Amino acid sequence: VQLQASGGGLVQAGGSLRLSCAASGRAFSTYILGWFRQAPDKERENVAAITWSGRSIYYSDSVKGRFTISVNNAKNTVYLQMNTLKPEDTAAYYCAAWRFWPTSWRGETYDYWGQGTQVTVSS
Repeated sequence: VQLQASGGGLVQAGGSLRLSCAASGRAFSTYILGWFRQAPDKERENVAAITWSGRSIYYSDSVKGRFTISVNNAKNTVYLQMNTLKPEDTAAYYCAAWRFWPTSWRGETYDYWGQGTQVTVSS
């Protein structure tokens, strides 16, 4: 599975950004896609994930109500719409793929990941 992320940038607190993750490769449609983030001196956090059917979605408590994950099957792309951004959302965001729905979303539970895209939120 190959994952290509894009869409990061610099935004003021309260602003919005949309991340995109294009998936390709063998059997990529059998994987769950989503995002984790890594900030300096912070624990890696899985923030959102979605099945290709869109029926199952995960959000971490820290982004619930502000971030929305969606999928476009025709484009093999998953999106993360990030609204009401806060300085604590500043991190490198990585697109990731899970073969099975994890029993816990803590830790490095993904099977594949792509290059990161930086999101910086200024106060």
